[in-house]
Amino acid sequence: MPKIFVVGSYNTGLTIRVPRMPVLGESLAGDSFDMGPGGKGSNQAIGAARLGADVRLLVCLGDDIFAENALQLYRREGIDIELVHQFAGASSGIGFVNIVPSGENWITVDLGANLLMTPQHVRDCAAEISDCDIVMTQLEIPPETAAAALRLGKENGAITMLNPAPAQPIEKEYLADVDILTPNASEARILLGLPPEDPSPPHELARRLLGMGAGRVVVTLGEDGALIVDGEETTRVPAISIRAVDVTGAGDSFNAALAVSLGEGLSLKESVQFAVRAGAFTALHLGVIDGLPTRADLEDFELVG
Repeated sequence: MPKIFVVGSYNTGLTIRVPRMPVLGESLAGDSFDMGPGGKGSNQAIGAARLGADVRLLVCLGDDIFAENALQLYRREGIDIELVHQFAGASSGIGFVNIVPSGENWITVDLGANLLMTPQHVRDCAAEISDCDIVMTQLEIPPETAAAALRLGKENGAITMLNPAPAQPIEKEYLADVDILTPNASEARILLGLPPEDPSPPHELARRLLGMGAGRVVVTLGEDGALIVDGEETTRVPAISIRAVDVTGAGDSFNAALAVSLGEGLSLKESVQFAVRAGAFTALHLGVIDGLPTRADLEDFELVG
């Protein structure tokens, strides 16, 4: 059972399916409204726990109804709430998700209490981090806090993972402590200070990120699978052919499965293959939490996928 320490976020997702994206000033009717827990750190922690990992989660909440929902969720999922911090007068993070018929989505987020997490919160967890195999984080918290988590994980011999979402241009020193960097293609461009529509192919983007200090880069490519760039070696892992229902959370499921597999000692290629299956399973479900698989789910999916 790998031990995984997640430093991340909690956001409540308000999701609605729309026939297309509205134009400026238009009111557009949708359907299938869903309100559910989310946030990249929270999703990845729950995803890893469902796959059998021993997970610790450092997260910050407000003092609203969304925070109460989060605490109830963690208790149900077996996530220890000892490292959950609540701030009086602050709002918990919230995200608005629009899904078009293809399953693709657009998300806007108010990060709320997530932005109150400091490097000191991470340093206070030094004993717990020193006992972990994997330390993973994202960018829905302040970048300096994510950097502190990666640095402390690296110092203690853990495999460090950064899922750089939502993407922003990043300083080289932040990547020096990253063993596994997992952007999608658009995020890779933004990390490098390029426009999201830059035509550079993913393998070139990944090599530039390696040059900035990342240990290995795994670029998620949606229906094209994933690309592993490790030194001079480039490996493409094909996708699972599915008809996506909702891709929200598929990346979080991918990252959770990747962390669990690496913590179990599998190779990076084997871990990415497992992660691709987990992400595909999640994309077949409306709502993130309902779509995060257990081991049994993926064994059944293996039979029919």
